[in-house]
Amino acid sequence: MALLPPTSLVFTVQRHELELVVPTKPTPHEYKLLSDIDDQEGHRFQIRGLHLYMNNPSMQGKDPAKVIREALAQALVFYYPFAGRLREGPNRKLMVDCTGEGVLFIEADADVRLEEFGDVVCPPFPCMDELLYDVPGSNDVLNCPLLLIQVTRFKCGGFIFAHRFNHTMSDAVGLIQFMYAMGEMARGAPTPSIQPVWERHLLNARDPPLITCVHHEFDHETATNGTIMPTDNLIHRSFFFGPTQISALRKLVPDNLRCSTFDILSACLWLCRTKALELGPDEHVRFICIVNARFKFDPPLPLGYYGNALGNPAALTTAGKLCQNPLENAIELVKQSKAKVTEEYMKSTADLLVIRGRRNVNTVGSFLVSDLTRARFREVDFGWGKAEFGGPISGSEIISFYTPSKNKRGEDGIVVPVCLPAPVMERFIKELDRMLKVDAAAAG
Repeated sequence: MALLPPTSLVFTVQRHELELVVPTKPTPHEYKLLSDIDDQEGHRFQIRGLHLYMNNPSMQGKDPAKVIREALAQALVFYYPFAGRLREGPNRKLMVDCTGEGVLFIEADADVRLEEFGDVVCPPFPCMDELLYDVPGSNDVLNCPLLLIQVTRFKCGGFIFAHRFNHTMSDAVGLIQFMYAMGEMARGAPTPSIQPVWERHLLNARDPPLITCVHHEFDHETATNGTIMPTDNLIHRSFFFGPTQISALRKLVPDNLRCSTFDILSACLWLCRTKALELGPDEHVRFICIVNARFKFDPPLPLGYYGNALGNPAALTTAGKLCQNPLENAIELVKQSKAKVTEEYMKSTADLLVIRGRRNVNTVGSFLVSDLTRARFREVDFGWGKAEFGGPISGSEIISFYTPSKNKRGEDGIVVPVCLPAPVMERFIKELDRMLKVDAAAAG
């Protein structure tokens, strides 16, 4: 079974006084406009993640909070917009006021060992409110710190680097680029190996804007009357998909069907989730995959670009068609959605956002997936080596993240956090279990 057992660990932390970390040198005080991809409604929220590092004897006597605080201040010299505050101009246009006020930083100590987290470290994490304190008054998109970092030391000598950042500023690739810079400076580098590039105009709408592609993701006329998932009694669970699970899924599709692990895993989750929701057969459902479009441009976006360069292409069908057809049908829909992201698609997206008021994607009947298996979260190194875990702290009722992990046997795989109402989660687990056991039943 792919389901990972949640931990029941409970602990408390002792937090030191809250700090504002500012760049170590004077930085320009200027206004910098975000792109029309950056400031869409769907990015106007705070996203939370963490990195977990085990004790490293070679770093004996080094304080991770001190090392990371100093590296942060140095990195902010190069990434000084992160030390500013967001303002909103005419037509809801967002810009960074580069005030140099700094980012929030918290140092803390926990009364447990990291080994007590269990064999497989993955969401949902215990006592997350302890590991990333929600500083009152700091959570708004506008006029608030753009980053919050908490470093919590554990009794074993390991630590957790937890973070909250304003998604309008960066996507996962951009955030990791900033964290890499912090890691390099923590290890003694005077400058980042990849220099940050702003250039947000590259993802602005054309003049005049012109929508040239079909954007099911922003279609609010379809599925407006679909079933709204209740958000009370939500359950968070994580599922591990390693060689055994992926092999079982591949045996459910024809040998001549070319598909990636992402394709087959996404199709499986979408299908099981839709069945578990028990929607009407004529209700519209969407699969939306979040695609890094940096290399879809000709020439590609410049190395060092740390803004949002994400496409959100959607596949649209009905619950009946999805659930009554074999898995290969869902796989083809997933593949078609991914293939939509081109340079023209991204330009059309920016144009649509400007024409229609920076609206959000239609989340009714939608399942979003963000593949972070190549985002290299775990490779951020502050001197203690690679992280045991790196990635978002959880999914939500409409989105799941794919992060690389290992099971307790040491096999490489993908951890997928899923968030659903309790009765829906129970049905989802049964559907997934049934799909993974089909091959075993046939063999037995």
